[in-house]
Amino acid sequence: MYYKFSGFTQKLTGSAPTAAYSPQGLRPGVPAEAPPMIFASPTKLVSEAGTVVEYITPNRVPDLQKLFQISDGVPIHLKRGVPDRLLYRTTMALTIGGTLYCLVALYFAAQPNNK
Repeated sequence: MYYKFSGFTQKLTGSAPTAAYSPQGLRPGVPAEAPPMIFASPTKLVSEAGTVVEYITPNRVPDLQKLFQISDGVPIHLKRGVPDRLLYRTTMALTIGGTLYCLVALYFAAQPNNK
């Protein structure tokens, strides 16, 4: 005997073999559509472009590789200039501020209650 989960009674019920092998209305042999591209949006469809796909933004990887491989004594996390310095200093300020806040909270939590 074949069983199938019934959505109405929330129990296993007897069923025909074809219903048991295609649960919840799924039917075999239905072609699936290709998933959409997530990381890149080409300006042309692949079938229209042939072998070359043009992207909306140019490839910046070679330029960034040249920038990061320059030996100028600047740490790698500060190579891109002002935005990196701003992000680094903000991160350090929040880290130090959070540490001080935690220490003050621990100090107040360690004090006995005055009743």
